[in-house]
Amino acid sequence: MRRVDEARRKRIFLSSPHMGGSELEFVREAFETNWIAPAGPHIAAFEREFCERIGITHAVALSSGTAALHLALRVLGVQAGEDIFCSTLTFAACANAIVYERARPVFIDSDEASWNMDPSLLEEALARRARRNKLPRAVVGVDLYGQAADWDAIRAACRRFDVPIIEDAAEALGATYRGRSTGTFGWANVFSFNGNKIITTSGGGLLATEDAKLAEQARHLSQQARDEAAHYQHSKIGFNYRMSNVLAGIGRGQLRVLNDRIEARRRNFAHYEKEFQGLAGLRFMPEASYGRSTRWLTCLLVDPEEFGADREEIRLHLERQNIESRPVWKPLHLQPVFADCDKEGGQVAEGLFQTGLCLPSGSNLTEDDLARVTEAFLSVPRRWRAR
Repeated sequence: MRRVDEARRKRIFLSSPHMGGSELEFVREAFETNWIAPAGPHIAAFEREFCERIGITHAVALSSGTAALHLALRVLGVQAGEDIFCSTLTFAACANAIVYERARPVFIDSDEASWNMDPSLLEEALARRARRNKLPRAVVGVDLYGQAADWDAIRAACRRFDVPIIEDAAEALGATYRGRSTGTFGWANVFSFNGNKIITTSGGGLLATEDAKLAEQARHLSQQARDEAAHYQHSKIGFNYRMSNVLAGIGRGQLRVLNDRIEARRRNFAHYEKEFQGLAGLRFMPEASYGRSTRWLTCLLVDPEEFGADREEIRLHLERQNIESRPVWKPLHLQPVFADCDKEGGQVAEGLFQTGLCLPSGSNLTEDDLARVTEAFLSVPRRWRAR
């Protein structure tokens, strides 16, 4: 009985780090060789292995996904006051990096098929801007919750108006679009290895590209833009954005279990889908027909009129049982800090936020953990129980 009680008290997190078997070996090697710095052999090896994994030519390992976004915008030459189109249903880092360069985010609504940037809305906005000679400097599209955006349509729209794409694949490493890996569709492609991601380096990120010049310039800027000289000489403003050799070692170990992590998260989704089958008022995030999602997070929509409880009542009920869940991203156009920014649409993303909930989805969830989440969810007090 004591073990059961202890298990019930254990916190179940939304998405916690999940180490494999080889990370410690790489970290130990870094310690033994004293490469405890933002330089060392693990960094180059991690970049090379990452490129091989997703099918791209160049990678620059960095301190965060935000750093990767910022460097992409800096190398692109974004100027103060220029507009950058950006997905609205995502984390604030996507727009923060735009503001770092004193540019202005313009938020694009989601489509219902994927929850990602609506390609039709994007094309309409680009066409309208083209008639006014006010095209954005770039489009930052996000692969949300482990699912690719509709890149054929987005790329076609951007190609028509000659607008470069930055793909924010921070949440979707390992997902595919028409058989091709996410993080390969933009001029610049961004990944995050934060502790809650499908693989982690504790903190960290990466910029991937087919453009050798972009990779070279981003790498230079990430190391304080130090010129080649015996002394410290700088001709540009740089940043302290390089990944450490220790964290790159963790990343190398994590890459080796990426496929296992994807399958575990997809199994989590399948479990919830099966257990909640037939419950009125619940609808899971769809998997778009063009790709395969990692199901980084299992997300569902709750219709309070049909289910008998709203998203927040469910979340609080789970929290009282020490189970973490969260609303889906609050759209960036609703965030106070971006209240003065322009937007295209917004109603779809707003509806997803109002009714959307993310359930515990970590690849290290046990069968007992999943059963506990399921039991807690099904015990939510409901005003009525529809048949």
